[in-house]
Amino acid sequence: MKRFINRSAAGRELAQRLAHYRDQPDVLVLGLPRGGVPVAFEVARFLHAPLDVMVVRKLGAPEQPEFAIGAIASGGVTLINESIPAWYKDSVDIERIAAAERIELERRERAFRGGHSPLIANDRTVLLVDDGAATGATMRAAVRAARSLNAKKVVVALPVASVDAYELLRDEADEVVCLAAPLGFYAVGQWYEEFTQTTDEEVTDLLARANSLAARGQRPASLRQAARASRTK
Repeated sequence: MKRFINRSAAGRELAQRLAHYRDQPDVLVLGLPRGGVPVAFEVARFLHAPLDVMVVRKLGAPEQPEFAIGAIASGGVTLINESIPAWYKDSVDIERIAAAERIELERRERAFRGGHSPLIANDRTVLLVDDGAATGATMRAAVRAARSLNAKKVVVALPVASVDAYELLRDEADEVVCLAAPLGFYAVGQWYEEFTQTTDEEVTDLLARANSLAARGQRPASLRQAARASRTK
């Protein structure tokens, strides 16, 4: 497959495959920080949907941090990779790793939202967007977190995923929209020409831009705004 130019280009291409959700009032787009937010921004802008984040943290193996032995998500969700051998799980202090990642998860929630409460997912169609999935652990944790928030439907949207991750996510979500699941997959970054690290500042800027578009009427009001409007009627 051809590589995506960058995350924004991947998001614009992914948005076209999600066109059937455009202008639907119950749709909420949640980007997985940090790399998933530039993709999610383009999806939300095209669909005229509100944008927020679903904060998820990978639990990396001590000797190989990029390898996910599990993941945690907002709301106290913890997922352990079932493919990890039992002897390895017993040899690693997973709870210690998870505790450290929870501190970072909480920091990111405060930093990204700037003190605002998360958008309401209850009884909504939630589109979970990331820049790709290698093991699928973080996205699976995000799916479970969305379900714990009583989402009506959970859709996973990805530019690229490994075959194994794609199959796992199909069992976990109500729908998976993935542009490609190529063979020979070893890392998400190999499928992008530009794959620099997304910063906290970029995430907060994109969320602010999304809110600005809403304020100018270029996409539907956020669910927070809709809730406030309904209370004044």
